[in-house]
Amino acid sequence: MEKERDRDWEREFETIVMEAIVQAGDARSLALQAVREAGKGNCAEAERLLEECDAAMLRAHEVQTSLIRAELEGRPVQMNLLMVHAQDHVMNAMTIKDLASEIIEILKGGRKAKDDEKQHPEQMQHLAG
Repeated sequence: MEKERDRDWEREFETIVMEAIVQAGDARSLALQAVREAGKGNCAEAERLLEECDAAMLRAHEVQTSLIRAELEGRPVQMNLLMVHAQDHVMNAMTIKDLASEIIEILKGGRKAKDDEKQHPEQMQHLAG
């Protein structure tokens, strides 16, 4: 009975870890899509994609939390290559998301400056010296 429970947990563990990889991969892809959209001037779409990215990151974090809870409850959480791979995906997605947010803000600022220059060229010439 205990061996069967252990095998069930091992299968559940693999499923949980794979879910972290999938959610983190989705978050990373959404963040990069958001940067591409912002680069095209589609800032509203970029913001929407970042919101989807946040939702995927939240799901990845919930998976991590479930593994921590499982370990605290005495179920073994193996530190194997699959787990390391999942953690790499989650950390990479977090980094890409943070950078994407910063890049989008910079792009929005650059677009605003260009729009201001088009609307008020006399002021921009004065600032340029």
